[in-house]
Amino acid sequence: MIGMMYLVLTAMLALNVSTDILNGFTLVDNSLHSSITASDTRNAKLYRDFQAANADNPEKTQEWFDKAKEVQLRADSLYNYLQNFKDQLAIMADGRGRFEKLKAEGLDPTMHIQGNSNLDVTGTYALVQGHGLELKDIVAYYRDYASELVESDPALRHAIQTALATERGYNAHDNDSCDWEIAVFDGMPVGASVTILTKMQNDVRTTEGQVIQYLMDRTDAGDLRVNKLSAYVMANSDVVMRGGKYRAQILLAAVDSTQRPEYYVEGVRLNDQGVYEVPATSLGLKKYTGWISFMNPATGLMDKLPFSGEYTVTEPAVIISNEELDIMYRGYDNKFSVSVPGVSSEKIKVTANGGQVKKQGERWIIVPGDNAKEITVNVSAELDGKMQNLPPKKYRVRKLPDPSPFFNSREKDYASGEISSSALTHNTGIVTVSYGTDGILNLPFTVTSFTLFVNGQYIDTKGNKFTREQLDKLGKLRSGSFVMIENIRALGPNGKEFRVPSSLAFKLN
Repeated sequence: MIGMMYLVLTAMLALNVSTDILNGFTLVDNSLHSSITASDTRNAKLYRDFQAANADNPEKTQEWFDKAKEVQLRADSLYNYLQNFKDQLAIMADGRGRFEKLKAEGLDPTMHIQGNSNLDVTGTYALVQGHGLELKDIVAYYRDYASELVESDPALRHAIQTALATERGYNAHDNDSCDWEIAVFDGMPVGASVTILTKMQNDVRTTEGQVIQYLMDRTDAGDLRVNKLSAYVMANSDVVMRGGKYRAQILLAAVDSTQRPEYYVEGVRLNDQGVYEVPATSLGLKKYTGWISFMNPATGLMDKLPFSGEYTVTEPAVIISNEELDIMYRGYDNKFSVSVPGVSSEKIKVTANGGQVKKQGERWIIVPGDNAKEITVNVSAELDGKMQNLPPKKYRVRKLPDPSPFFNSREKDYASGEISSSALTHNTGIVTVSYGTDGILNLPFTVTSFTLFVNGQYIDTKGNKFTREQLDKLGKLRSGSFVMIENIRALGPNGKEFRVPSSLAFKLN
C-alpha cells in the first residue's frame, strides 16, 4: 500500500517514540526530498523534450502531448494536496505562529517540526476529521487514471498500481484487515506521518515521469535525432525495506529495435533486459551510476549514455490500527473536505444515504438521521464532461458521548476532588462542560445554569459563574468542608439545552 510498510519503524508502536527513531525519520524524509528534486529535474526535461517534439511535428504528437499536460495537472494537484496535508500536521503539532515564522524565513516548516513525537495529531487530522479517507480516494483516482493511460504496457501498469495501492491493510492487533487510512495513520507520530506523505509525493513524481515517458514513446520517439536519445532508470520503488531487494529497469529511449543495447552498472554488465537487482542489506541512501552502450546509427560506432539512480533502505515495520474511529456522530454537524484532483469544487457532488448533506464554503456538512445506524457517503465528479461516480465510503453512526463538568480557575480545570479555597473563589472561576483535554472531540458547550450545594443549602445560578451570595458563603468555609455543583445545564453544539448527567464534588484543602 504505497510502500507504507517500508517507512514506519517497529519501535514507533511504543508510547514513547525515541529521539533516535525520530531522527531516523528525518534522515529518510530528507533523502526523499532529494529524490523528489531529482524526479522534478528529470520530469522537467521530459516535458521540454515533449514540447519541442510537438512544436516540430504537432500533427504526429499533439494527441499525446495534450495527455502529457493533463498528467502534469493531475500530478501537481495530488502533490500539492499531500503538501497541504503535511502543512496542517505541522500547524497542529507546533502552532500556526511557528509555521508562519518558518515560511517567512524561506524554510519548509514540515522539515523542522518540533512536535515530531506527538501521537495524537495525525489521528485527529487524518481519521477524526476525515482527511485520511479523502487522501485515499484522491490517490486511487490518480492511480486509476495513470494506469488507464499505460494499459498497453502491463509491466508499467502493474508498477503504478503497486506503488499507489490503497487496498485494506493488516491489523495485527485484531488479527484482521482494516481500511488503508486506518492502517497508515492511526497512532502514528507526526514525524513518521510526514515521512510517509513525502514518500507518497515521491511516488507521485516517479509515476508522473513514467507515464510521460510512455506517452513520448507512443509518438514513435525513435524517429527523433540520435542526439536526443536518453537513458532512464525505472525502479519498482525508490524506498526499500532492509531484507528486500531493490530492482530497477534500465531503459534506452528511442533505440533501434534491430540493435540490442548493453547495460552496465558500476562497470558490471547487466542482462539483456537491463534489469538491475541488488539485495538491500544496510540502511540509508544508496546511489549508483552506469551507462548504456548502443550503436549510433548516425556514425555506425558504439556510443555510451550515462545514467544514475538512487534509493533509500529503511527498516521494516508493523502497523496496528483501531478501526473503531470510522464513525459519524448523531446530532452533530460532521465536517468533511471532499476534492478530486483536476476537478473544481463546483463540479463535485456529495450525497449520503441515511443523512442530510449541505455545503458550507469549501466544506461539506453531513448530519445523520435521528435513527441512522450507518451512512454511506457517495461522491461524483464531472470528468471529461460527464458525471462519474467515485468509490463510496460507509460510516457507522454513534450518539455523541456525554460530556463531563469541570470547574476552571486560573486556566486550570478541576474535576471532583480537593481544591483550595483561593482557586474556588477566584474571580476567573467558571463552570465548564467538555470532553476534557484528552477527549477525541473538541465541541462548543455553554453552561446556562447550575445549582450550588453548600452548608446544607441549595442555591440556583443562571450562567456559568458564582453569584456574589455564593462567593460570600464559599469564602467562609473552613478546610475540610464539602461543596457540590450539580444540576448543570448547558447548550450543545446543536443549540439544544440538556442536563449534564454528572456533578462536581469538592473538598476544601
